[in-house]
Amino acid sequence: MSAETPPGGGRATRTETEVCVVGGGPGGRALARALTRLGRDVVLLEKRDPAKSAGPSFRGESVSPDGVRLLDGLGVLGRVREAAHRVDRLEIQDAGRKVLDVRFAGFPYAYRHPVELAQPALLSALAEPVRGPGAGRCAVLEPATAVGLLRKDGAVTGVRAGTPEGPVEIRAALTVGADGRYSAVRRMAGLDAHARRTPLERDVIWLKLPFPEAWDRRAYRVRISRGSHGLFLPSTDGTVRVGLNIPKGGLRKLRSGGAGPGVLRERLAKLAPEAAEAAREGLRTWSDTALLDIFTTEVARWWVPGLVLIGDAAHTLSPILGQGVNHALADAVALAPLVAEALGSGGAPTPAGVRAPAGVLEAFQRGRKGDVARSRALQLRQERMFTLAAPAAAVLRRTVYRAVNSSPALQRRVLAPAYFPGRRPLPRTEAAAGGPREAEPV
Repeated sequence: MSAETPPGGGRATRTETEVCVVGGGPGGRALARALTRLGRDVVLLEKRDPAKSAGPSFRGESVSPDGVRLLDGLGVLGRVREAAHRVDRLEIQDAGRKVLDVRFAGFPYAYRHPVELAQPALLSALAEPVRGPGAGRCAVLEPATAVGLLRKDGAVTGVRAGTPEGPVEIRAALTVGADGRYSAVRRMAGLDAHARRTPLERDVIWLKLPFPEAWDRRAYRVRISRGSHGLFLPSTDGTVRVGLNIPKGGLRKLRSGGAGPGVLRERLAKLAPEAAEAAREGLRTWSDTALLDIFTTEVARWWVPGLVLIGDAAHTLSPILGQGVNHALADAVALAPLVAEALGSGGAPTPAGVRAPAGVLEAFQRGRKGDVARSRALQLRQERMFTLAAPAAAVLRRTVYRAVNSSPALQRRVLAPAYFPGRRPLPRTEAAAGGPREAEPV
């Protein structure tokens, strides 16, 4: 990694590195960590200013069992153990009756339980420097905004960024767009032309409430009443995160019509009477809520020469079953060894003379797209199930959930694409004995 400031007023500071990662969320931080563990040098750009807070927002906290496995492989699970909250079961109630109660301990995998983990704790652990012989270096520019791409001979060769200290040019063998669902890197690379955005029929209002005393703190809850539903997720700060579905654009109509948050308290009371008192206490103004626009984005091509997308930039998913963070981690872990091998060994190569071959980027997408597609299909099926409003359709939904509830084999078939993608079950004798000791938070 090298840097220079060219002579002349107003010119950009120039930096050279092997990989430039744009975006300091879970996927970007995990990729930077994985690469430095493999001896590669990275510059990471983070747009968000950690000293500023924008108020309530939706940030994924749910980490699937496979996400826990990936964190263990990245060497950070021990660092987040005390901050993580293990979840033991998934419960769905429909029309006031329990129709599904899945116990994660019964799944035949080495990592069986999802956890809740606040993103600041996760990002802090992923950002800890990698030390030891052969470790690479990670330089973080924060806050820094990617404003353009550097190009040469038809390939991306780096990024132009704006920082409080002035413009910076980062020349790199590979540029990675890890900048989320509204990715600027995707747009600047021309990959939006390969993207299909599909709005879902609903948005979600997110809020936090005091945790109802009657509830088990180690359960995910879904409450359904005809075409209305809510997600209730335990949070690491002792509260419950609530996601309420509303029609697309419905919040604007509610607020422009003069409705107060009391309309949400009424809906909460109908879906989950045990949470009615918590809603009265924790939901007082609209500022206690955050709106998440629900859509999926399928990007047919995740790369151009010299650049690749990961995480939400490559494949935006819905919040059902908390898949965004997990697929970002999986992308990072899959991409890092391919890139490290492509860049060679024996000292840091000069970025201007080495480029990650297009075949490596194509192989990365080919290896990951199947798991992403299966998760998306499961999410869309669940979205349709949740929104069935006709009486006959609601009866069919409850019948399906009860059938899954009665069959461990069906539970594995339905949930494995989301929670255990690509994982092989443990041998039957080992699974029957409870499997190996889990390295998960307890």
